[in-house]
Amino acid sequence: MDYEKFYITTPIYYINDKLHIGHAYTTIIADTIARWRRFRGDDVLFLTGTDENSQKTVEAAKKSGEEIISYTDRLAGAWETAWEKLRISNTDFIRTTEERHITTVNDFWERLRAADDIYLGKYEGLYCKGCEAFKKEDELVDECCPDHKTVPEFISEENYFFRLSRYQKQLLDFYEAHGDFVAPAHRFQEVKSFVEGGLEDISFSREKQDWGIPVPNDPRQVIYVWADALVNYVSSIGIEGWEEHPADIHAVGKDILRFHAVIWPAMLMSAGLPLPGQVIANGYLTVGGVKISKSLGNAVDPMDLAERYGVDALRYFLLREVPYGHDGDYSEEKMKERYNADLANGLGNFAARVSTLAEKEELKALSLDIEFENQINVTNGVVVKKMEELKFNDALAAIWELLSFGDRYVNEKKVWAIVDNDNRRQAIFNLVMLLEKVAIILKPFLPETSEKISNAFQREGDVIYVKKIDALFPRIK
Repeated sequence: MDYEKFYITTPIYYINDKLHIGHAYTTIIADTIARWRRFRGDDVLFLTGTDENSQKTVEAAKKSGEEIISYTDRLAGAWETAWEKLRISNTDFIRTTEERHITTVNDFWERLRAADDIYLGKYEGLYCKGCEAFKKEDELVDECCPDHKTVPEFISEENYFFRLSRYQKQLLDFYEAHGDFVAPAHRFQEVKSFVEGGLEDISFSREKQDWGIPVPNDPRQVIYVWADALVNYVSSIGIEGWEEHPADIHAVGKDILRFHAVIWPAMLMSAGLPLPGQVIANGYLTVGGVKISKSLGNAVDPMDLAERYGVDALRYFLLREVPYGHDGDYSEEKMKERYNADLANGLGNFAARVSTLAEKEELKALSLDIEFENQINVTNGVVVKKMEELKFNDALAAIWELLSFGDRYVNEKKVWAIVDNDNRRQAIFNLVMLLEKVAIILKPFLPETSEKISNAFQREGDVIYVKKIDALFPRIK
């Protein structure tokens, strides 16, 4: 099998406040895919980072009484630390205040200008600070941004514009030729319908701003935060690196899908650079049906959940509870129910049962019973298929079916009561091999738990020794 380079990204996140569970969800999705590709043997580049050139940053720094530079340094450091604590396996972390990014943005701007896709004009319209995006009236609900529940401000400025309208047909042709460019499929249909409805040129700079990357040769203007931020995917590896191997997957939330599936491809077309392989978009996490948002004051702290339940329990809940691409509702009750039912009583109990049966045995490597071999092979096949389809919840469900198979075997065979030594050892060997396979296939999903289980197995020649596995997930009352 030939292994390949694989490049996956998350959005870069605004640093005007600490991260919430929605950020963690998108990043854990990307991390799971990155770990899965490593599991298959690929050479993975996994990028995340922080978007620091927003006016949100200016306002947050002023509110905290800090200089902008020291504020961005502190907050970017906090985000990096958070991802480390959540065991995110990114290989690079980019900040939009880094010189490598600023240089690439300037180069990118000049490419757009050389293609005659940048021109000076006047913008008059509505702007949502929460989204850092221009809004049309038909996008509002009761005159408010539907995501931030705030009234956008009316602005009138002289801005540089990007000729997005020029790329409508090219985008539609590209979509037609690349039927999986956006996933899930219902999100792709939304994107195509939007582009088919007609594209307008968009403002790509802001005037009279005291923070951001200046427009080349026009210091009165700064580059619009999204025109700056999207380029980070190239900044990390350089333009030559992107030409050689553009991102395979951009993992984003559905609220920023148009930026990544419409504006970003058009920018790349204009710059004469290859397009990414795929943009995947998760739905919203809600609390009581309302989107989780810092500005709405209903943010859930993933660090708190990881502290109380464990990092892998948080990963499991997010991957198992919410079908990818759809909205999912978070509640403490749902989190606790998943934890106790699936992790404490499911995986944790099975690992404890099997290791208890095996710890006093000197197990010689035997041939696996055919029913176990078949069940493991079926599970492997299902997990591979479901990962290709981005159905993380179904992949985990298949693994838990394998656990249930093992549990039924223990109960029906009454393994603990088998008197004949050879039969007992064969039965325990079957279970030990099943548990080891579960640990291996769980590695991309629950890396810490996978490691704990795998560490319980030791081989000396053809003999397998198993240590007792303490409660992986102590039951929560």
